[in-house]
Amino acid sequence: MERSAGILLHISSLPSKWGIGTLGKEAYKFADFLNSAGQTYWQILPIGPTSYGDSPYQALSMYAGNPYFIDLDLLTEEGLLSKSDYDYIDWGKNDKKVDFGKIYKSRFKVLKIAYKNRSPKHIKKFNIFKTENKDWLNDYALFMSLKDHFDGKSWVEWPDADIRFRKKAKMDFYKDKLKDDIDFWCFIQYLFFKQWNDFKAYVNSKNIKIIGDIPIYVAMDSADIWANPENFWLDEDLKPVCVAGCPPDSFSPTGQLWGNPLYNWEYLKKSEYKWWIDRVKQTSKLFDVTRIDHFRGFESFYSIPANEDTAINGDWIKGPGFDFFKKLNKQLGNIEIIAEDLGFISEEVKQLIKATGYPGMKILVFAFDSGVKNIFLPHHYEKNCIVYTGTHDNDTVKSWLKSAPKDEKDFAISYCRMHNKNTYTWSIIQTAYASVANLAIIQMQDILNLGKSARMNEPSTLGKNWQWRMKKNAISNDLISDILKITKLYDRFIPTNKEDTKNLKNNKQS
Repeated sequence: MERSAGILLHISSLPSKWGIGTLGKEAYKFADFLNSAGQTYWQILPIGPTSYGDSPYQALSMYAGNPYFIDLDLLTEEGLLSKSDYDYIDWGKNDKKVDFGKIYKSRFKVLKIAYKNRSPKHIKKFNIFKTENKDWLNDYALFMSLKDHFDGKSWVEWPDADIRFRKKAKMDFYKDKLKDDIDFWCFIQYLFFKQWNDFKAYVNSKNIKIIGDIPIYVAMDSADIWANPENFWLDEDLKPVCVAGCPPDSFSPTGQLWGNPLYNWEYLKKSEYKWWIDRVKQTSKLFDVTRIDHFRGFESFYSIPANEDTAINGDWIKGPGFDFFKKLNKQLGNIEIIAEDLGFISEEVKQLIKATGYPGMKILVFAFDSGVKNIFLPHHYEKNCIVYTGTHDNDTVKSWLKSAPKDEKDFAISYCRMHNKNTYTWSIIQTAYASVANLAIIQMQDILNLGKSARMNEPSTLGKNWQWRMKKNAISNDLISDILKITKLYDRFIPTNKEDTKNLKNNKQS
């Protein structure tokens, strides 16, 4: 990566009238903002359809797009909806938090109207889409239709054992019985990817690259595991033998019990990692750069017996290591990947990251709790890394500074040369920008200097995460000017034309 800068903001956090951020007007406006502010990257979270708990890291499919992100106004422009179909609906407090409950109850009713209004022109393009994506789309659409048929239950709780085990006779039976429902779920994905492709083309036209995000693990209640159980460590009843998580640490005395099934790496290796390589191939079409969450799981993973209530009683087991990445590079070439290497990182994990050449991550809110040897302090960085003020799992800088222990806060104030309480967050941002890290990514919440209520996620909690929304008029011309100024000051501005190059040269000379 060239020396550059970007901003982290998930699609769901964009302003909109319809309860959640979408791929509509405000997404395009945010791309314009990034371009005007001299940014090169827009980082988002996973974009798959969410389920219980609303976490984008526990999606119903690793291939499908989130139907909540389909912009209703764009569907109106296409003649699939009219405003009267949805402007009367209570979508929640649009400028404050995402109300997933209200969206779940209403969004699909509106999308079914769009499905019924499809024209011959839409149907022709839709049929092409179905053919091009049949490898994953057919299983996903049948999976979602079956979930509806069985009152939303997880597939492991479906009362018909034959369909859980994908017996051919029952597969054929339900494909016929639920034919229209299956077509509806396919059509939703057609709408999502049409809007996504238009959106990505616009973002790229503004010389902005999208950094996407894929979780290393897959949700148990997903089309992926139901359709491909052989790739996972399941017993004869299709139940997990062991599940994923993290061991106890200073943040959690009982560890983190994620509950995701672990991979059957022995089987995957025999298949030349086809399932995983297909997954990365798909994400490389959606994003310009892919961040792989919990990267250390490729070197070794924490295995917890499925019947445990906490993550205390687990064991570390060796993963596929560099062998997987050799096969990946051979199949797909030089895919741009960011390795999320946070948490306890062993020497073996460090060697794996070094062997791949992927940049790792540095988090500034982790940098001030253990003195000058802390690896997250900028004077320890290599160029081949990405520095963040914080990620979606961290508190905002403003809130973190408010709650940090006095010695930690005092160290941050000294290290980052903070002189004014009103600009403490900006000093942290400037520290990130001034570092040698090739890329600096700042959470939008920190750009706006917001407090605890703007935190995106608090790990191991439910009911209050993934809800933050940016207010419609949050971005001012002064803010754009300030970001552009420090982007150029710390040589993170990448000129895109001759005029930019000339102006940058004049700025440096002055």
